[in-house]
Amino acid sequence: MTERPRPRSKRRLLIAAGVLAIPAVALAWWLGSPLFLDTEVDEAFPTVESASLSPENDQPTPQSAETGPPETPATLAPESEQGAAEPVRLLHGSFVDADTAHRGSGSATILALEDGSHVVRFEGFEVTNGPDLHVLMVPTTEPIDRASLAEVGYDDLGKLKGNVGNQNYDLPEGFDPDGPWTVVIYCEPFHVVFSTAQLSG
Repeated sequence: MTERPRPRSKRRLLIAAGVLAIPAVALAWWLGSPLFLDTEVDEAFPTVESASLSPENDQPTPQSAETGPPETPATLAPESEQGAAEPVRLLHGSFVDADTAHRGSGSATILALEDGSHVVRFEGFEVTNGPDLHVLMVPTTEPIDRASLAEVGYDDLGKLKGNVGNQNYDLPEGFDPDGPWTVVIYCEPFHVVFSTAQLSG
């Protein structure tokens, strides 16, 4: 005749099951919650601040009683020309769906800043959310899938800041804007392409 488990053994089994369930529930939430939640961002258009004064004219000039107030130095740019310089738009493309379950829309634009650096900016952007999405710059305009990423290589610009909204990503030093380039929204844990934007001039 089989003996029934003692109450203490049952409690131990329940405690062990509860301990094991906690990480399982946490993992399920981490994987599944992005499908139901949106992360929205709205970053400003990128600029680089310009210098308003040359080094030799950054000190005030004494005022003379005879000559009156000093004249504005010739090296001082007019107020309308000071401040942020407008970035130059180099390449542009629109996000498209990777498949029926992974959708994307909006635009990606490569911008050259005054200091020689480059930024890719997303505008009107929206993509299906997912766990640990990354922004990849891939040196091709051919169709992208998991296998082709491994073949052609890519620059990982970091985690996607939000699956909705305007956002900027710094491109690596020495970036060649001549292309070809495709921006890829990629799920690292499952190696799945969510959306792509082929860039052109």
